[in-house]
Amino acid sequence: MKIAVPDLISNSYFPAVAAVELGCFARYGVEASIELIFPVDRAYAALRDGQVDFVAGSAHSALAAFPEWQGVKLLCAQAQGMYWFLVMRADLDPSRGDLSIVKGRRIGAAPWVELGLRALLTAGGIDIERDEVTLAPVQGAIGTSINFGLTAAKALEEGAIDGFWANGMAAEVAIRRGVGAMVLDVRRGDGPQQGFDFTMASLATTDQLIRDQPDIAVAAVRAIVSVQAALKSNPQLATEIGGRLFPEQEAALIATLIRRDAPFYDSAIRPESVEGMNAFCRAASILRGMPAYGDVVAEQFAPFWKEE
Repeated sequence: MKIAVPDLISNSYFPAVAAVELGCFARYGVEASIELIFPVDRAYAALRDGQVDFVAGSAHSALAAFPEWQGVKLLCAQAQGMYWFLVMRADLDPSRGDLSIVKGRRIGAAPWVELGLRALLTAGGIDIERDEVTLAPVQGAIGTSINFGLTAAKALEEGAIDGFWANGMAAEVAIRRGVGAMVLDVRRGDGPQQGFDFTMASLATTDQLIRDQPDIAVAAVRAIVSVQAALKSNPQLATEIGGRLFPEQEAALIATLIRRDAPFYDSAIRPESVEGMNAFCRAASILRGMPAYGDVVAEQFAPFWKEE
């Protein structure tokens, strides 16, 4: 089984990566591997086209390849809430939660990921066109082997962009280097709070796999649930994994980030979260209809969302 992730040197999809590296999938009888496919819409296209079996990515981005949620289902959450951070250049002297800092600025954000920031800025009173905010991919962040967050942090340090909307690893690297300052961390209370439910890190697969191999789907859910428990109990496990997969600096940081994320490690996908995500998707013009909870989530696997 191949699991696509759109960013690897990151805490965002680390539960899926750790579930492979720590043998959680193997424990439930599934041989699994991680494949980096960036950006996230390409990861979901690979799922649609049968090139991978799961996507461990942003939930709303499934609509890039599966319009109106047709043919895909979310199996479980890797963590709760929208998990990207708005970091601006430190020399701009930004204040936490002050969105006015983006006016006239260039913000690096990956395709489909930028939709979350766009909606947050609108909810916070920023008119992207009037206020001359540029949201665009970071130059050089293309190809299947790119880690967007680290590319964005490097671009910020070089002055190629004024800020970025990216993962916690990128934020931590930029802040520790003294080149970035935190403006928005939605999961921890910054900015318009409806943004929490815009998306989440999820595990998704096709209706076909669920229909033809339901035992594999169950095993995948159980693997994520078990690794969430393991990482909450011992975040230092992340250092061992990071040492195998990450550059030295990021390997040294990953346990800190996982410890910080642990309160959000809950595999359940709640109806109110899906309702909020679908409302966001309609506002972003990537969804037209009013899909029911069961059209989005493989709710038959809900009993496996709790740790054994």
